[in-house]
Amino acid sequence: MVALIAASLRATLNGASQILLQTHPGCGLLVLVAIGLQDRALLAGALVGLLAGTGFAWFCSYPRRDIETGLYGYNATLLGLLITLVLDGAPLAWPLILVASMLCVPLQRRLLEGMRRQDRLPGFTLPFVLLGWLTLGLCGMLGGLIEARLPEPEIGGWGALGGMLRGIGQVLFLSAPAAGLCLLVALCWADRNAALWALCGSAIGIYAALLSGAAESQALAGLAGYNPALAAVALSQIHRSALFPALGIALAIAARLAFEQLGIAPLTMPFILACWAVAFGLRLARQHARRTNPGIPPSLSR
Repeated sequence: MVALIAASLRATLNGASQILLQTHPGCGLLVLVAIGLQDRALLAGALVGLLAGTGFAWFCSYPRRDIETGLYGYNATLLGLLITLVLDGAPLAWPLILVASMLCVPLQRRLLEGMRRQDRLPGFTLPFVLLGWLTLGLCGMLGGLIEARLPEPEIGGWGALGGMLRGIGQVLFLSAPAAGLCLLVALCWADRNAALWALCGSAIGIYAALLSGAAESQALAGLAGYNPALAAVALSQIHRSALFPALGIALAIAARLAFEQLGIAPLTMPFILACWAVAFGLRLARQHARRTNPGIPPSLSR
């Protein structure tokens, strides 16, 4: 019984930490604290999604290691946050969170199987994005999430640092610099290098928004920073060279601008597309290397 409780707690906290691409219960705890620092209603929505997604994965008897690693919790947590934010605590929010969280579990399972058995690209937060777009469409708000997520335009005394912290916080729809700081500490606890890249990605994303003509208050709200931050964290954990996280940052910024032109809420799709583009480019380079140098073992062309 004690072992089951410990495994469930570990799966829950890891599910929260996986939003920041980490497998670290302490990081997950600080993620939940960061949400609570900004809004208790958001925390409630996040917990309902997290527990529903993780619990449904246990019910479906999916591989225990995947569940305890948190792979079935993070998409559901993000959906809980999104639905709570969009519906603003309406009674409909709670059953919708439960349904969406459970729907994302089999979708995540298919993505994991495709990645492992058929060497497909990782899904990252794709279940959240697809079901998030569906939710926004059903609510008649597709493309209107940006306004809902913008904090008050007053910048206060945080300045540029506040904008960078908001860029990290907006990964979880959090606009308070204190919440972003808590997430940065959570990343530091799990992986200092990832924390540095997150801060770098957020800063470059915000600077790019200013260069593209965005108002200072809008840029410092952090909406331009969270996708580059996520892309930088993800690619820095796979590749030692700084080239790939830097490329991911640039691609995420370009993808975000494209979504803005289309009038579609980007959610975390620019981050996903940036990582896919880098991974696909590397695959093509390896295939070309093997064709031009057939004597080189596949392991040496990686």
